[in-house]
Amino acid sequence: MRHFPSTIAISVALAASAWAAPAAAQEASTAPVAEDSGLGDIVVTAQRREESLQDVPVAVSVLSGNTLDAITSTGSDVRVLAGRVPSLNIESSFGRTFPRFYIRGLGNTDFDLNASQPVSVVYDDVVLENPILKGFPIFDLDRVEVLRGPQGTLFGRNTPAGIVKFDTVKPGKTGGYARVSYGRYGTSQVEVAAGAADDNGFSVRLSTLFQHRDDWVDNIATTKKNDLGGYDDIAARLQLQYENGPFTGRVTGQVRIYDGSAIIFRANTQVPGSNELVGLGGAGTEFERDKVWQDGLNFQKLNTYNAGLNLEYDFGPVTAYSITSYWNGNFRSRGDIDGGFGASFLPVSGPGPIKFQAQSQDNVPSLDQFTQEIRIASNNSGGLGYQFGAFYFDEKLDISSYEFAGPTDATPSAIAIQRQDSEAYGIFGSVNYAFDNGLKFQAGARYNHDTRDFVASRPVETRPDFVLAPDPNTPVPPQAAKVKGKLLTWDASATYEASDALTFYARVARGYRAPSVQGRLTFSRTISTADQEETMSYEAGIKTAFLDNRVRFNLTGYFFDTKDLQLTAVGGTSNAASLLNVDAKGHGVEAELQAAPAKGLTFSVGGAWNVAKIDDANAFVAGCGSLAPCTVLDPARPGSPNIFSIDGNQLPQSPKWTVNWTAGYEIPVGNGAIYAFTDWYYRSKVQFFLYRSVEFSDDKLIEGGVRVGYRTDRFDIAAFGRNITNDASPTGGIDFNNLTSYVNEPRIWGVEAGFKF
Repeated sequence: MRHFPSTIAISVALAASAWAAPAAAQEASTAPVAEDSGLGDIVVTAQRREESLQDVPVAVSVLSGNTLDAITSTGSDVRVLAGRVPSLNIESSFGRTFPRFYIRGLGNTDFDLNASQPVSVVYDDVVLENPILKGFPIFDLDRVEVLRGPQGTLFGRNTPAGIVKFDTVKPGKTGGYARVSYGRYGTSQVEVAAGAADDNGFSVRLSTLFQHRDDWVDNIATTKKNDLGGYDDIAARLQLQYENGPFTGRVTGQVRIYDGSAIIFRANTQVPGSNELVGLGGAGTEFERDKVWQDGLNFQKLNTYNAGLNLEYDFGPVTAYSITSYWNGNFRSRGDIDGGFGASFLPVSGPGPIKFQAQSQDNVPSLDQFTQEIRIASNNSGGLGYQFGAFYFDEKLDISSYEFAGPTDATPSAIAIQRQDSEAYGIFGSVNYAFDNGLKFQAGARYNHDTRDFVASRPVETRPDFVLAPDPNTPVPPQAAKVKGKLLTWDASATYEASDALTFYARVARGYRAPSVQGRLTFSRTISTADQEETMSYEAGIKTAFLDNRVRFNLTGYFFDTKDLQLTAVGGTSNAASLLNVDAKGHGVEAELQAAPAKGLTFSVGGAWNVAKIDDANAFVAGCGSLAPCTVLDPARPGSPNIFSIDGNQLPQSPKWTVNWTAGYEIPVGNGAIYAFTDWYYRSKVQFFLYRSVEFSDDKLIEGGVRVGYRTDRFDIAAFGRNITNDASPTGGIDFNNLTSYVNEPRIWGVEAGFKF
């Protein structure tokens, strides 16, 4: 793996370059002791305009300030947001570069590089569709908003479950900040933002992030001490802005360069009949996160680039917006999929039974995404308000998948090639009316139209024993599919402000996900398609703020009914991935409490109870099969011993219970304050696949962090720890060879220094 020069040298160089522009997201970490003034208002842009969190008729949560600073300490990626707000889960079988998002149980475990997800990631009002774009690093952010439930009226595409929305700090001021940290396993992070503004309306902001971790996982099959787990992750953002009266124009350029390990698969981390992690010696041995026994290659490289142009003109009654964005990327990832050494038919193998050697590599030689949105929004704060606009999306994607007969082979035994061209457009509008008595109605609609052209083939096949019949010795000629979808989605809500302290709201929304195609032909011989997904969602809640705004409590209840939910049946004996449509229903309750009961003291508690189940008597999938002998808990279909009914199953990666909580306290000392902050996340049991099994599941996960330091108006020096209990939990599995899994991030402790200019 390629490593960059000395982390310290880079830290000094980047820090020296930061001599301008304040970071709104970082203010909390270098702020003086807070005045005894309650919680303060939280501003969100969940409806494409700035509003108070308490006034928005949407279940929305915000991460910023102390919490965002704490969870992004040293080396974290977007998965760190999992569980930090109610009903949000994020996991990945690719590691840092391909996150999979779930809200209220709705998501997709598909591991292919054109996988469609029902949770949309929106970065500065631009939808990021492909999975390798969704993991763009977290740095120099104003806030992260998580919008739950269908959001198809005002945002992008494929949002039936919700949105994770990132808003960066914009140019406009002169100042700067830098954060430098170092921790366990050589984990280091340098985050710098710098900018300047003149009196003629010109301003600039440069934001940079460098993350590094040494290889820390020891592969006992080699003589080297530590072989895996390291990375270098670099990201940068340059924004140039011009303001002149009613006009604002901003040009943005972004880049990410990742070079490091792919996720580390671990063979037979469970024994049949149990989901407890075991060590390399099998049953009765202690699991060691920093040790594996593998004979294959492991690497991952990702480059993504972005150029954007935002134009805004205030005509007085209305403001017109134009958002143009282009993203490009390329990606290579190879891993030891069997997670072990050798095979059972070879002289040496382990840990546990390895039925055959499995090495795969997935590449994106080229990804191009272009989006354009035009929007007009009224500027009035009372009476009739409105927004309307049009959206266009175009994506061109090439994927190459490789299988290797030997763990270190350079020549693949099978090659599958995919080409995907996607195009979509939408026309949308939303109106609202605020009455003098505190009642507000809102309604919106969007017409969605999507097309996708897909071609796949397997031109190389020299390992026919691992290819499904018929004709396993013959390369697969090109297969084509074209899918189209269209639907009018809509939402309607009512909000009633009973008092300054109490607001009621109710919302109904129709969500949509465009049709999908799956064409991974390295093991199978046919492509699969999924029809468009349609969701009806109903929710109601209360939002409260009382005791002079020292306590804020929000409560939401919801129900959804999804027709043709797009899911992917992965793995099994054939290791095939195929799309299917099933019906699903869900309901639950979400609650959030924030309090500042005394000067310097704050705490928060959030939680969710989610029931998200397949409701389809005709839904069947293959189980793990004889090669990975798991204990399937679902009934087999009569006459089909390894085909199981999944009707009534909780959706995969969907815990019924999640709880998150934080607490912070600061004491004035000198010109600043000594402070302590802790944050925690708990989730209940999850299944990894559509079928239920004993082994491919995890009973619970609980991760906590702590941060202790001293800060003034300009400086912040702290010690921190992440996953301080060293919780070791599997977060996913592979079921076609053995009882393979991958686990959560290790315990990290370290120190950090931050300063502002």
